[in-house]
Amino acid sequence: MFVQHPRKIAALFVLLSVLGCLLAANRVRFDFDLEQFFPSGDEDLEFFLEFKERFEPDDNFLLVGLKREEGVFEQDFLKEVLDFSNKARRIKFEVATADSIDNQKYQLEVSDQKDTTIMLHPVASASSLLTVEYPVRNPLTGFSTIPAIHLDQPDLYTSDKEKILKDERFVNNFISEDAKTIVVVLKTHENIKQPEGKAFMGELNELVKTYDFEEYHFLGKANFQAEIVRIQIKEFILSTFVSIFLVALIMFVIFRRIWGITVALFSILVGLLIFVGMLGILGRTLDSMALLYPIIMIIVATSDVIHVMSKYIDELQKGKSKMEAIQITIKEIGMSILLTSTTTAIGFLSLVTSRLIPIQQFGINAAIGVMLAYVCVIIFTTTMLALFREEQIIKATKEQTMWTSMMEWVYEITKTKVPQILTGLALLLVVCGYGISLVTTNTQIEKILPKGEKVTADFRFFEEEFSGFRPLEIAISLQGDYTVDDYAVVQEIGKLENHFKSYGAIRSMSSIADFYKSINQAYHPNDANSYQLPATEKEYKKHQKIAKKLERTSNYGILVSKDKKSTRLSARVLDVGADSMKIILATSKEWITNNIDASIMETRATGTGVIVDKNSAYIRDSLLQGLLLAIIVISFFIAILYRNVKMIFIALIPNILPLMIAGAIIGYMGTPLEAGVAIVFAIIFGIAVDDTIHLLSKFKLTKDKGYETEEAIKITLLETGKAICLTSVILFFGFLILLFSSSPPAFTIGILISSTLFSALICDLLIIPIMLRKWMK
Repeated sequence: MFVQHPRKIAALFVLLSVLGCLLAANRVRFDFDLEQFFPSGDEDLEFFLEFKERFEPDDNFLLVGLKREEGVFEQDFLKEVLDFSNKARRIKFEVATADSIDNQKYQLEVSDQKDTTIMLHPVASASSLLTVEYPVRNPLTGFSTIPAIHLDQPDLYTSDKEKILKDERFVNNFISEDAKTIVVVLKTHENIKQPEGKAFMGELNELVKTYDFEEYHFLGKANFQAEIVRIQIKEFILSTFVSIFLVALIMFVIFRRIWGITVALFSILVGLLIFVGMLGILGRTLDSMALLYPIIMIIVATSDVIHVMSKYIDELQKGKSKMEAIQITIKEIGMSILLTSTTTAIGFLSLVTSRLIPIQQFGINAAIGVMLAYVCVIIFTTTMLALFREEQIIKATKEQTMWTSMMEWVYEITKTKVPQILTGLALLLVVCGYGISLVTTNTQIEKILPKGEKVTADFRFFEEEFSGFRPLEIAISLQGDYTVDDYAVVQEIGKLENHFKSYGAIRSMSSIADFYKSINQAYHPNDANSYQLPATEKEYKKHQKIAKKLERTSNYGILVSKDKKSTRLSARVLDVGADSMKIILATSKEWITNNIDASIMETRATGTGVIVDKNSAYIRDSLLQGLLLAIIVISFFIAILYRNVKMIFIALIPNILPLMIAGAIIGYMGTPLEAGVAIVFAIIFGIAVDDTIHLLSKFKLTKDKGYETEEAIKITLLETGKAICLTSVILFFGFLILLFSSSPPAFTIGILISSTLFSALICDLLIIPIMLRKWMK
């Protein structure tokens, strides 16, 4: 047996853990890319990708809000804004090799002849009120332009301000309603990746700090990427160290010996390092869900360690020799934790039913981690135990008598208080049922952003002062011989735009109709009331001649396809929630059916926001379907293992209830059921079923030795009850570590898992003995 060569086995695992560290340092990296969470093969996604090819992405921008409490119309401030805008547009930085850039649309500048270093220019253009110009009609010279703000003529600021604040194109887009914040819009190149986004945001932060701006706020994909990855790394490290500290504290309470604590912690640490090395071998990138990896690995390994060491100590106290105790532990507990590790892995593997690659990888990684923890504990921990004497591992105390008394009390409760237990169970089911009925799916971006971080404060600032972040695109396909230049088409688009503006959540819109509204306004000395479509087709055709001259110098090209058979209506929407947006889109679809001429054009809602909402609903459904699959697979597994159909119900009932409790908590907390929270159910079931299998395995083992059912129940509670109580305590506090997270989903996950795993322990101890007496006479 391997324990006969403890030093060689220990050296091998130490070597593997060192290699794990090296692989993690060289190959494991953090990333955040929203498009990774788009489901492949989805019809709406395919349409959106084709839409982007015809036009451009709807999230390739970075907004910089610059605030001056006394108002933005002050010359020195405005000059600084313009200077910042010009320098931001010229930002560039080195990247190591051209191979690191997978986007051909970046502007690249080769730094040397060997092409080993390149300069990357992430900003395609920069615009603000200081670069915007009004078209004006001059009877003598035709059309010309005048600036929206006459920067070098402060005496005109009052009239400029008055005109700008009456213009719906500018308010909530380039300037706040109170005229205290001006926005610089940086158009970034398509599909900017996290490393480049991080470098870009670093340069931009350094640049903005060189000015005397009272406040500055960022909103955009690049900022989200940089900030969320920074927070991910911080919380990954924090959760790892806090988990290890917590486990060390609990181990001290249990073992009271430095070597016992060392063996336990070293076993857990070795498993964690080998797991991280495995991530490096597989070339995994760590995303927002990676925060759970160290917690899962540490608490699962700790649970296995406690079961192994508790059994080992029990056998030593029965008078067995060290090697006999290890052999019995491997034979009995080794098989038990193999079963529990397998069921936990099945729970995580249920996530592969999702079409989303990150969730699939999370499920696979977590399942592999659970099995790695098992291998490390059953081989490395038992090997380490062979190197130490009994008194080095545990201090003799009266603790065993305390645990025995507690389990005997539980045993008597399950015999004498059955009606009370069943009544309490029925009441709990009613409470859970009502809580589940309160669950909503109205997910909002702000509710998943980290609390207390600048990225969240910036997001909230733009929600309150401007048009928000969420993009909405209405793709317009023209029918028959119609093109975007036709009067009837522009009229229909104008009607459509006015309809969407009627929703309070939509403050910003842009379409080809705006192009003609601007020309019409130019014909009426820039009167704000004249910003509307020409009243007659004759007048429209007159404007059309001017439009053809302005196509190259305006945003016409990003609104109209090359063949002029497709166009777009672009909007930004406040963070009202997925369900609210679903209502807006359903209402709009009905309005379009009744009010837009289908023989002229057809419309379809698309954009990043629409895809993300549909994706969130899909994730929820697929995860719950995966959970059902996991329940079926584990039921089949239990039926084969125990060769008794009744055992399926005995195993499942105490573990379905914690799932209901989790659903009820979500409902009572008012937390939307978004993707990150939906993952909880697979984790809860996969881990909660462990204690059940430990109890049932011990019960079966005891029955196989010839004991009657009642005596087998008592022995099971006395010998296994202590271990599952200890592991449940560790699980409870282990997931409570997530309460330290600034991420609301992680915080919610911590509460849900901790509370439901505690309830699972109560169900196991109180309900399983009752069912065993009833069905296993």
